[in-house]
Amino acid sequence: MNPRPRRLKILQWLPNAWLTTAGPADEPSLYLTFDDGPHPEYTAPLLDLLAEHDAKASFFLIGQQIERHPELARRIAEEGHTLGNHSFSHPRFETLSLRQQFEEIQRTDTLLTAINGRDRHGFRPPRGVLSLPMIARCIRERRRILYWSYDSLDYSRRPATELLDAIGRHPVRAGEIVLMHDDSRLSLELLQELIPRWKAAGFALRALPSPG
Repeated sequence: MNPRPRRLKILQWLPNAWLTTAGPADEPSLYLTFDDGPHPEYTAPLLDLLAEHDAKASFFLIGQQIERHPELARRIAEEGHTLGNHSFSHPRFETLSLRQQFEEIQRTDTLLTAINGRDRHGFRPPRGVLSLPMIARCIRERRRILYWSYDSLDYSRRPATELLDAIGRHPVRAGEIVLMHDDSRLSLELLQELIPRWKAAGFALRALPSPG
């Protein structure tokens, strides 16, 4: 298991203003990101853990989940974390037309704006699926795609001990954007071990800067 995605070798050559694969690395920081929430069972304990360690993160929210759990989405913003757009229904984007893809994005942006007042939010495509037409339209609309450089593999549902072992074999580097999810308990189990380890190594845990 290698936490660094193969496609990163290609994506990292795109300008950072178009597609972000790493955060600012002027100091030893890591950028935790969570996809697929907010979740009524798992997001709150995760926020509690982040607050305990004075850690900030970025949450790429699904629009349907915002509608179901608006109080959790508001809490994420109120506690100083960055809100991102992860589509409205988390469909397989490769099965949708470009128009349908951007309807998903805009519908979620409207919900996010109602929470934090920002006109623009970074976008992370479901399952990381990207196409050249999508990238081109995001560039035209000045919509930044926020990708990742380090995959925790928490969605694999492998035991936490197995994932921790893989992470130990492939240590994080300053500026890494770490992909995680807040739709299961696994990310919490991993971070209970990883946050103290990373802080002891001198890393600060920060949210990605808000686009625009």
